[in-house]
Amino acid sequence: MPSSDPPAEPTRPLLEIDGLSKSFGGERALDRVSLTVARGEVHGLLGRNGSGKSTLIKVLAGYHAPEHGGRLVIDGRPVPLPIPPGGLRQYGVAFVHQNLGLIPSLTVVENLYLTELAARNRWRLSYRRLSRRARALFASYGLAIDPETEVRRLSPVQRALLAIVRAVGELRRTTRATHKGLLVLDEPTPFLPRSDVEHLFALIRSITATGASVTFVSHDIDEVTKITDRATILRDAKVVATVPTAETSAERFVELIVGRKLSAVRPVAREVPQRDADIRIEDLSGGTLEGVSVALRRTEIVGLTGLIGSGFDELPYLLFGAPPARSGRLHLGDSRFYLDRLDPPQAIDAGIVLIPGDRLNAGAVGSLTVTDNVTIPVLSTVYRPWLLSRRAMTGRTGRLCRDFDIRPNNPGLRFDSLSGGNQQKALVAKWLQADPRLILLDEPTQGVDIGARRTVLDAISQMAGRGAAVLCASSDFDQLASICTQVLIFSHGRVQSELVGDEVRKETIAEHCYGSTGGGFNPVSMGAAT
Repeated sequence: MPSSDPPAEPTRPLLEIDGLSKSFGGERALDRVSLTVARGEVHGLLGRNGSGKSTLIKVLAGYHAPEHGGRLVIDGRPVPLPIPPGGLRQYGVAFVHQNLGLIPSLTVVENLYLTELAARNRWRLSYRRLSRRARALFASYGLAIDPETEVRRLSPVQRALLAIVRAVGELRRTTRATHKGLLVLDEPTPFLPRSDVEHLFALIRSITATGASVTFVSHDIDEVTKITDRATILRDAKVVATVPTAETSAERFVELIVGRKLSAVRPVAREVPQRDADIRIEDLSGGTLEGVSVALRRTEIVGLTGLIGSGFDELPYLLFGAPPARSGRLHLGDSRFYLDRLDPPQAIDAGIVLIPGDRLNAGAVGSLTVTDNVTIPVLSTVYRPWLLSRRAMTGRTGRLCRDFDIRPNNPGLRFDSLSGGNQQKALVAKWLQADPRLILLDEPTQGVDIGARRTVLDAISQMAGRGAAVLCASSDFDQLASICTQVLIFSHGRVQSELVGDEVRKETIAEHCYGSTGGGFNPVSMGAAT
């Protein structure tokens, strides 16, 4: 390191970000963002989806180049911008992203020392010695992880702990004597059970006890109040506040995140229209979900939402049998299905359709034509199996393309040549012709441009108008407010509250989503089943 490095100053911030900006297609993702992280502190970073948290982390990690005019200083040393991928490693900054960056087919010790294994001659390394090093390292943090185990066999919390310990090891190898490093944890907890989060927090506390700093990115106010010393809140690409956690109530955090004061009086949910439920989901457990019950009626569009990891987006797949639930029952009219035995072919036969969030990989076959994809649901009902008419299939698809404004209207094109918005419109058209009874949607307008978005939302409303019941899982509060008659808010695998009728507003949905995680603001849960 250059000898011109400034001397250590205990009161000097470890990290200083000043005026960082970033735009995508004219849309501001970061707007002159400034914040500091002190030595030895856990600093929270909070905000809604689209607030700028992920963009800021990606700028620091070298995935995005910021615009001119910003400044970054680490331990008193100016850092040239833009940062190359991995460029902050030499400044003692390590990242643990949500996907953890582990290789499941390798062992724990191979993942832990992957850089060393790649950099040295294999014949000069002793795996037995590396395994002993790993055991000693885990023991120093009070972790019981077997270094010889394949990562695929670890529990979710063990994988998260392994990724963090590996990042701390990188810090120790790269940091200078003037500071102990900065660990950036980008949403490390959403998919962990509540009990496992405490193990993670214990590791974070042991890291800061050595003098290192941690930036903790999260949606969960409850977690932020437990583990952080200070927190910075982003809203609409800007920093709106940096607050001492111990002096800030859960209600205040919610106000800063959603951008408005909470109502003095909690809204009281209206009665659902007094008509017998056509569809009942009873005591569904699977994945993150535990004991979820929901009642809905034909022609209704019911929204499902919550924070990342709350389980709302798992419900459509469990109801479709992909994967099967651990337990639960589905009453569809006079038919009853046990959800631990239901599979997708049975679901389709019962009139249940799923339009998944990963439309290209899970909702269609990209290498086949638009015609082949769109006509799959009606091959056995509209056409004779022994006499398929290509001309009739193409004509039907062309009419659907026209009705749903799918561009270009060329049924012979490969499905994966369509834009994201046109792929989504094609999937909606594909399943609408099957006259489904229950439609399951996961993020139906994700990655869809504003023009196609309106077409998709109108098609969903049309589906409901024809007699189908719709369950729509979405993190887009605007979208839910525009099409839903009810919205169920999930937290930690359960329905925490329900909004009905005029309560279904973007601001109210946000309040309940963020309020359900904090001890101070806890909307009254009505229970979803009636």
